[in-house]
Formats: sequence, C-alpha cells, structure tokens
Amino acid sequence: MSWPVIFGCLWVFAATATAMLPMKRQYAPGITLLVLAPALIIWMSVVHGWGIGVFALFVFVSMFRNPLRYFWKRFRGEEVEIPE
Repeated sequence: MSWPVIFGCLWVFAATATAMLPMKRQYAPGITLLVLAPALIIWMSVVHGWGIGVFALFVFVSMFRNPLRYFWKRFRGEEVEIPE
C-alpha cells in the first residue's frame, strides 16, 4: 500500500469523525479537510495515475458540495443565505 492511499484513508476517517460532530464544531476541522484534500488528490494522481485523481476529485466535490457552492457564490459576489 502506498503513502497517498494511507493518508487518503486517514483523511476519510477524519472526515467521518468531523461529520459526527455537532454543526457548530464542524467548521474548523471541515475547513482543514477542505484545504488538505486538493493536495492529497494531486499526490494520489501523481503516484497512481490520472484516473484515480479524477475519481478522487469527483468524490471530493460530492462530499463538499455545499461549502464549495457557498464559496463559489461568495467569489462571484452573490448574496448567500446561511441557514440557522
């Protein structure tokens, strides 16, 4: 097993643990995971090929679709509604 796969598994366990936290406590670990994911995806695709990288990118976007949508709207200058 390669190092990118091991770190990918650890990332998944960390994401699962973060999802089990109350909503107010998810922000800091969630942002950390969001920032680390692209580097991990690039590392995996360099070691294992572009197919794995595309699959990992699809999984990443699927998991973080709401935060990515939020940041995309803020980037474009649109009004963002934050649920309570």
